[in-house]
Amino acid sequence: MALDEIHRDWDVLGAADPLWAVLTERGRRGPAWTEEEFLATGRAEVAAAFDRLDRLGLPVGTGRALDFGCGAGRLTAALTERFDEVVGVDIAASMLAEARRMDRSGGRAVFLHNTAPDLALLGSDGFDLVYTDRVLQHLTPGLARGYLAELLRVLRPGGVLVAGLPDRATVPLFGAVARTLPHPVLRFVQRRVLGYPAPMRMHAVPAAEVAALVRANGGRLVDTVAYGADPVWHHVRHFVVKGGAADRPRPVGRVRRR
Repeated sequence: MALDEIHRDWDVLGAADPLWAVLTERGRRGPAWTEEEFLATGRAEVAAAFDRLDRLGLPVGTGRALDFGCGAGRLTAALTERFDEVVGVDIAASMLAEARRMDRSGGRAVFLHNTAPDLALLGSDGFDLVYTDRVLQHLTPGLARGYLAELLRVLRPGGVLVAGLPDRATVPLFGAVARTLPHPVLRFVQRRVLGYPAPMRMHAVPAAEVAALVRANGGRLVDTVAYGADPVWHHVRHFVVKGGAADRPRPVGRVRRR
């Protein structure tokens, strides 16, 4: 089963080099991230997302937030500065161990291990904000779609989902290779040629597909913003509202780079 393989791979990555596995920037393996540098990237990202929410006129409650695919807690830590409680969920126990080790929230962060293809461990309508970034692209397309639906289920009516993932490859030929090359070959290349401790799946989800899935699950895609400078993948961050708040007219922005 693909999810079992993803579970095993990310446990290996979390045990070998958790900060680099979350932020695979050139020159950061070894490990080369310091804890403070790593956590500072989370604070900067969350601050930019909230700045965008402010400009869109989308208020967010400060009760509970969910960090889906929290990894080593990079975004969880930043969110605890804005919410009463933040739940970090991840598939890798090794990643959660690192997140707990670096947790300085004084009890506002709760970390949960989930290896199921859904979020049945969480009730519906329970979070003011759901945040996920650099996660869904590492799943199979079917799993990514299923989890997106689950993220909307656990979000409160009027709550906000922020989801970052690539919408396409920047080099069309590379995207075609990633879609068509057999997965065992990609695993071999990543492990034997690139030297990854374990492989990382990678795929894009077109923005139109995200918008359709959001609509089908009671939400509305309000804005999509391009970010980062990945030479291979075009990354975007989607801003979604659920239920009542979506009924108020909002300008739906074209994909732009901030």
